[in-house]
Amino acid sequence: MTTVDTGEEIGAIDTIRRGMAHSPELKEGIRFTLFLAVIASVGQVVVPIAVQQTLDRGLHADGGPDVPFTMVMAILAALAIAVTSYASFLMTTRLFTSSERGLATLRIKAFRHVHDLPLLTQNTERRGALVSRVTSDVDQVSQFLVFGGLLFIVSIGQILVATVVMVVYSWQLALVVWVAFAPLFLSLRYFQRKLSAAYGTVRRQVGLMLSAISEPVVGAAVVRSYAVEDRTQARIDAAIDEYKAASTRAQGFTAFSFSLGGVSAGLANAGVIVVGVLLGFAGDVTSGEVLAFAFLVTLFVGPVQMGTQILTDAQNAIAGWRRVIGILETPADLVDPGERGRVLPRGPVDVRFEHVDFAYPGGPLVLRDVDLEIAAGTRMAIVGETGSGKSTFAKLLSRLMDPTSGTVRLDGVDLREVSQASLRQSVVLVPQEGFLFDDTLAANLRYGQLEATDELLVFAIDVLGLTEWLETLPRGLQTQVGQRGESLSAGERQLVALVRAQLADPDLLVLDEATSSVDPALEMRIGQALERLMRGRTSVTIAHRLSTAESADEVVVVDRGRVVQRGAHADLLRQDGVYAGLHASWVAQQGPGR
Repeated sequence: MTTVDTGEEIGAIDTIRRGMAHSPELKEGIRFTLFLAVIASVGQVVVPIAVQQTLDRGLHADGGPDVPFTMVMAILAALAIAVTSYASFLMTTRLFTSSERGLATLRIKAFRHVHDLPLLTQNTERRGALVSRVTSDVDQVSQFLVFGGLLFIVSIGQILVATVVMVVYSWQLALVVWVAFAPLFLSLRYFQRKLSAAYGTVRRQVGLMLSAISEPVVGAAVVRSYAVEDRTQARIDAAIDEYKAASTRAQGFTAFSFSLGGVSAGLANAGVIVVGVLLGFAGDVTSGEVLAFAFLVTLFVGPVQMGTQILTDAQNAIAGWRRVIGILETPADLVDPGERGRVLPRGPVDVRFEHVDFAYPGGPLVLRDVDLEIAAGTRMAIVGETGSGKSTFAKLLSRLMDPTSGTVRLDGVDLREVSQASLRQSVVLVPQEGFLFDDTLAANLRYGQLEATDELLVFAIDVLGLTEWLETLPRGLQTQVGQRGESLSAGERQLVALVRAQLADPDLLVLDEATSSVDPALEMRIGQALERLMRGRTSVTIAHRLSTAESADEVVVVDRGRVVQRGAHADLLRQDGVYAGLHASWVAQQGPGR
């Protein structure tokens, strides 16, 4: 089994590179977008230059103010502002479009890959944490790329261009500005590491908080039944407090770096004024150059101060990006051979377990050296004590898991060589509790056959002898079943699962029996529907009630992971073995009324 990798060991640059590889749309048209960013950046310095030229060569020109020159500078400044604004608009639009397209691809890939991961891998990660990776974490990346990424590109350009022009005007004043910001620049690497670790914790705590909140919502009935609202609320409060603590710590680093940026900006402005005045008296700079320098310092200080917020957003986004990449680069243990896979012939299939062992991660063997053959068309029941390993048969037959060693074959074909499309056509697992979505009964039934018409749905219900049940529903096929099917009883949800299986028309039916908690009348209806559903098919039933075993063609008895008995119900009863003991115990539990 493979666990979902958090990706914490991935560096920032490597994270961005791998993220771009997963979302190639992010790189579409990037050269022209960068060209627009250059125009937007260079255009910012036109106004300070125009101010300097207007003051030194226009207003202070030899012989008096040069009005035509001043007008030309004003027009050039206005044109520069217009061009810069339009370039910024185009850059923003292109960046927003490419970012959203790329992140939509990333979200879709992550969601699909979660479903490709085997159940064992999914169970190592809380559901809320998985949901947060596909939603909240991608949203953080989106906000950074659309807004932070834009500001980063423009800010770097402004800093570089402003620095070049400042050096041209006065290298002394440019040095003053850089010395003022030196402590901030030298500490950026330190803050980057601290912020990266802090926001990695924040993103994990978001997932844990969502899990803590969502679980009690789904299990509200259990919470109320056992009056554990206070304990549940305490768990939620603890998760929220842990998220608050992690977020507060991360914001603390942000606040400190932002404050350091403010101090640096104040020193830079003060230094430019003091040194500029001294240089002016010395005749090294003109008044126009000092005024232009004030504008340039603003162009320099603004992006640097903004950079601290960009750094925060970047670390938050990269932490989320790592977590999404962690999902995408977690290999699926159950590899679908796809078009190269074998296609099973239709019709009742025979089943073969060849020396199969299976163990859950870190645990002992659940199945040991299982060597078993089931003939096509046979109704097989698998029985055993709780924890004996019988339910594992269902997961292996439907390839929700692969054997640790050995082979499971259908019609002589190793299940690992069968394409998933063919396998899902041939094998259907009916679980103990069929999951229903918050939709109509018809929509839920169509999970068995997506293109089924209402007429076909009614026909499938009739084939299973459930027409009378359908007529009891308030709106028939259009009845809303509620979240997780809560508008229906447990037995009715099981009937929906059986109709789905009928619509899917499998060759091998794997049933994890679930009739122990339903009333006798509904149990009889389920039994009759099962009898019709299994007709003409190979079926394997994980029997929790031995009445199911009584009606099977053959019974397989599992004890401590091994197949210890096999035969017809009557034959096994006559033997002094595990099955006779299980049956006697079950009869005693039923009481004299059985």
